[in-house]
Amino acid sequence: MLDVRRLQVLRAVVTSGTVTAAAAHLGYTPSAVSQQVAALEKQAGTALLERVGRGVRPTAAGLLLTEHAALIGSAVAQAETALADLRAGRTGRLSVRYFATAGSTLVAPALARLRAEHPGVRVDLELTHPEDPFQEVARGRADLAVVVQAQDRTGDGFRLVRLLDDPYAAVLPLGHPLAGKEMIDLHELSGEQWVGSEPPGPCLQPVLDSCAAAGFSPDFVIQSEDYATAQGFVAAGLGVGLMPRLGLRNRHPGVVVRPVRNPEPVRVISAAVRKTALEQPSLRGLLDALRDAAVGAGPIDEPRSP
Repeated sequence: MLDVRRLQVLRAVVTSGTVTAAAAHLGYTPSAVSQQVAALEKQAGTALLERVGRGVRPTAAGLLLTEHAALIGSAVAQAETALADLRAGRTGRLSVRYFATAGSTLVAPALARLRAEHPGVRVDLELTHPEDPFQEVARGRADLAVVVQAQDRTGDGFRLVRLLDDPYAAVLPLGHPLAGKEMIDLHELSGEQWVGSEPPGPCLQPVLDSCAAAGFSPDFVIQSEDYATAQGFVAAGLGVGLMPRLGLRNRHPGVVVRPVRNPEPVRVISAAVRKTALEQPSLRGLLDALRDAAVGAGPIDEPRSP
């Protein structure tokens, strides 16, 4: 393979017309320039320069390589500019994954701020199952994912940045005997039929663990992986449920929501970030925006039952 630096030395000699002038321009000695050209001629397998009086001129091969050296020099300069833009956060691409209930509350405002601060950065955004975003980062296919943190989610190559604690609340049909209480002890739901709103995984585990701590296992008679649908089943009087506050921002008019205690189930929402991606200012900016969105999410005020 031809040496790129030697090609640029050849170009300097051809454009300046003499080895001495090229050496002065490059900051080399004339001897060093001659050695570089000789080494390039050995690589090329043909003469590249011929003497004309006190100067030199390129052979056909030398002229050909000089033209390509100019193209290479331009491409390298463009690459350096593009790299500087990327390192400064002016350009680039981020691959981001998220799950549904984090979308409108966390991801949307964070991306709006990222677009304002880094308009040249393109975001590859994809909605996935709550368990899948983490795997996308762990396998190096995404730069950042908003995830529900679980105990087994550790490993090399990524960081987990805690964003917020999302507590679960009791969702009851209107007229339920517990609907008039300000606070519900979790064991009070032990004899109820339950509407499930979570598939097995990190979102369901806090519910199961908290119920076990309260001395019972929930009796799921209906399963739904959608909070709006699950609220509809509860409103119809088919059971009660525990749902995270972020999933209850669109409240069904036929349910009441009450906080629970002893214990209160909580899911931890975090940002999983590839460590190498943290070198990008745009990724750090997105992470800061997610933190601020999490602070702004705040608690949900509970309306009093009629």
